[in-house]
Amino acid sequence: MNLRRSHIALLLLVLLSACTPKVPKEYIQPDDMEDILYDYFVSQGIVKEEYRNNVSADSQMDYKRELYFEAVLEKYGLTRAEFDSSLVYYYTRSDRFLKVWKNVQERLGEAAIDYGASEGEVETFTTSTLTGDTSNIWNGVISQVLVPYAPYNRLQYHLQADTAYRKGDSFMLTWNSNFLYQSGSKDAVAYLAVKYHNDSIVSRVTHFSSDGWSQLRLEGCDVPVKEINGFIYLGQGYEQTSAMRMLIVSNIQLIRFHKQETVEPEPAPEKSEADSLSQVPDSLRPRHHRLGERPNNIQPITQ
Repeated sequence: MNLRRSHIALLLLVLLSACTPKVPKEYIQPDDMEDILYDYFVSQGIVKEEYRNNVSADSQMDYKRELYFEAVLEKYGLTRAEFDSSLVYYYTRSDRFLKVWKNVQERLGEAAIDYGASEGEVETFTTSTLTGDTSNIWNGVISQVLVPYAPYNRLQYHLQADTAYRKGDSFMLTWNSNFLYQSGSKDAVAYLAVKYHNDSIVSRVTHFSSDGWSQLRLEGCDVPVKEINGFIYLGQGYEQTSAMRMLIVSNIQLIRFHKQETVEPEPAPEKSEADSLSQVPDSLRPRHHRLGERPNNIQPITQ
């Protein structure tokens, strides 16, 4: 019986391995793509550091970035066409690419620490500490790869309000962005809109084009919330180019803040003249207000 169970378990393991999707051999495999992207970011960091204090040399920096990227491809024996075709494959399979990207981020973080950076400086995937009247209500994917070609250039979201929402709630959309651009201008847009029960809509929009954390906030309104809608969109920029252009949006959160109730202080009770005088030091009172004394010019009444 035990031998039979072992055979069944082995057969299931084989079947599961066979069903696991694999990257076709004509494309760059995940481990190789991880190494290529790691070297790409290291090379781009070198260029950025070289031109850190020379903001007027944009054209020279773009040329150097392209030169270093070609060197990375040559290191792995790849042509630009082979690399681009693999990217097209990963474009439509963002779940696989995100696994590759997470490994790249971890390696970059470890390398930065080796060179003297603190863990806080290299941390990318973080979560907000939420307590009390603050909560993360995001219900979609927390990470997404966007490219400037429809339909892969937009991440849309929709949330229907429930009884947990209150009048006066405010909202903040936060996300971390990483641009993987060989060349071309970066142009991404985030949009957040809240629709209320009276059908009024309050919205905000922002453009972002650099790596790091961004946020979009809407203040509260004293009307019940009906729904929340929005999107993150990657535009094509001003230049038409076939160079690699990707935006990785990660750790997306939509924070809801309940309005803090203010308690009006109770008015202090009115004090009589006697109560007021009782709090005055004895040395500061008029003589006729001191206990047991009366003015010298007032004589007692005699019958």
